[in-house]
Amino acid sequence: MFLSVFDVFKIGIGPSSSHTMGPMSAALRFLDLILSNEWPRPAGAEVAGLKVSLHGSLAYTGVGHGTDRAVIIGLTGEAPHKVDPDRMDDIVSAVQSSGKICPPGHPVYDFQPSTDLVMDKKTPLPGHANGMRFSAYDKQGRLLLTAIYYSIGGGFVVTDTELAGMQNAKKAAPSGTKVPYPFSSARQMLAMAQSSGLTIAQMKRANEEVTMSREELDAGLDRLWDAMSGCIDRGLRVEGTLPGGLKVKRRAKAIHDKLQDEWRSNRLNPLLANDWLSVYAMAVNEENAAGGRVVTAPTNGAAGVMPATIRYYKHFHPDADQEGVRDYLLTAAAIGGIIKHNASISGAEVGCQGEVGSAAAMAAAGLAAVMGGSPEQIENAAEIALEHHLGMTCDPVAGLVQVPCIERNALGAVKAVTAASLAIKGDGNHFVPLDACIETMRQTGNDMSEKYKETSLGGLAVNVVEC
Repeated sequence: MFLSVFDVFKIGIGPSSSHTMGPMSAALRFLDLILSNEWPRPAGAEVAGLKVSLHGSLAYTGVGHGTDRAVIIGLTGEAPHKVDPDRMDDIVSAVQSSGKICPPGHPVYDFQPSTDLVMDKKTPLPGHANGMRFSAYDKQGRLLLTAIYYSIGGGFVVTDTELAGMQNAKKAAPSGTKVPYPFSSARQMLAMAQSSGLTIAQMKRANEEVTMSREELDAGLDRLWDAMSGCIDRGLRVEGTLPGGLKVKRRAKAIHDKLQDEWRSNRLNPLLANDWLSVYAMAVNEENAAGGRVVTAPTNGAAGVMPATIRYYKHFHPDADQEGVRDYLLTAAAIGGIIKHNASISGAEVGCQGEVGSAAAMAAAGLAAVMGGSPEQIENAAEIALEHHLGMTCDPVAGLVQVPCIERNALGAVKAVTAASLAIKGDGNHFVPLDACIETMRQTGNDMSEKYKETSLGGLAVNVVEC
C-alpha cells in the first residue's frame, strides 16, 4: 500500500475537499473522457450539451459546500490547484447568464445550471455517499455518454469501476508502486522501523524517492508548508463576515491582535500555547469557509489542525527548522495513508471523526516525530489523538463548513499537541494499538446514522436552527 504525501496533502480551494475540490476534479475528468476514445461514439455524433446530477451528501449539503459552483467551474476547465479564487464568482455568473460552457480544447456546450445541474436527494448512488452522474447529449437530446464519479474524501475522485477495484484490492494482494517499506498498518510500520533502524519519516522518504528525487520531494514538501503558512497569514489579516447566510464573523484577526498585545507586554497567560494553536487553526478554517486557497490535511474541513501544530512547533520550539517541517509532513502522511487505507477520512462516510479525528492523529504523530519521539511513541501519539475523537459526528449548520467546523479544528489542534506531549513522556507502550483505534473508527462510522454524516439532517445542524 503506497499513498504519496502529495496525495494526502493537496493544494486547492475551500470550503470542502470532498464537496468542492472533488466535484471540480470529477468535472475535469468527464471533459477528458469526452475527448478520449474510451467510449463507443456513434458515427457522426457530436456532444452538444451536458447535464450533471449530485446524489447523497453532495445533494443535501452541496449548496452550502459550494458543490454546484465547483461543478460549473470544473466544466469550464479550471482545476482546484490552479483556479483563482477571486475569479470564481465571475466564472459562475458567466455560465449562468449564457447557458454555455467553453472549456479549452472543446466546442461550446449547452449547460444551464438552473436545469442541467440537479441536486437529487431521493436517489443515492450505491458506491459512496458522495456520488455524481455526468451525462453528455447530442443536439437532438440523445444520450451519448454517462459516467459516475465518487468523491471519497480529501479531494480523491474515482469512477464507479475504480471504486469497485479499490474495494476488491483490499481483499487481494497489494499492488501499485513498489516501495521499500510497503506498510499498510501501524503494526507493519513499527515492525519495519524496528528491523530497518529508520524513523517513520525516513521510511516514508525512501518510499517517495522511488518516484522522485530528494530535491523534488523537498521542494514539494516546502510548497505544501508555504501554502499552509500563507493560509494562516491571510486568515490572521482578514476581517468581516463569512459567506453563506449564517452571518458568522471572522474572529481569528481579533484574537491574534489580543495575543500579540499579551506577547509584547509579557503578561502571564497559562493558556498561551493553546490560544496560539486555536487562532492558527481558526485562521485556516475561516479562509477555507470563505473559499480561499487551502491544503487538504487530510481534508478541507480539517485543514486547520496540521498547519496550526506546525506553526506552534516553529513558534515554541527553539530548535525548529525546515527539515523538521519536512519530517513532520512525511510522518503525518504515513499515518494518514494508514487511516485512509483501513478506514476513511470522509465526513460523509464516517462523520467528523474521519476528518478532524484523522487530522489530529496525523498532527500528533508529526509533532511527536519532530520532538524526537521513537516510532512507538509516534504511533502512541496518533492513537491518543484519534481515540478521543471517536464517535464525533459531522453536522454542519446550514451545510456550511463553519459551525462547528472552525472551532472544531482549534480543539483538534489542542488535542494533537496534548497527545504528542503525553506520548513523548511515555516509553511507547500503551494499551490500545493505533490499528485497533482505526478499526473502531471504521465500525463506528458504519453504525452512525446518516443524519450525522455530512447531510445536515441531525445534531447541531437541526437543533441550532430549531432553537
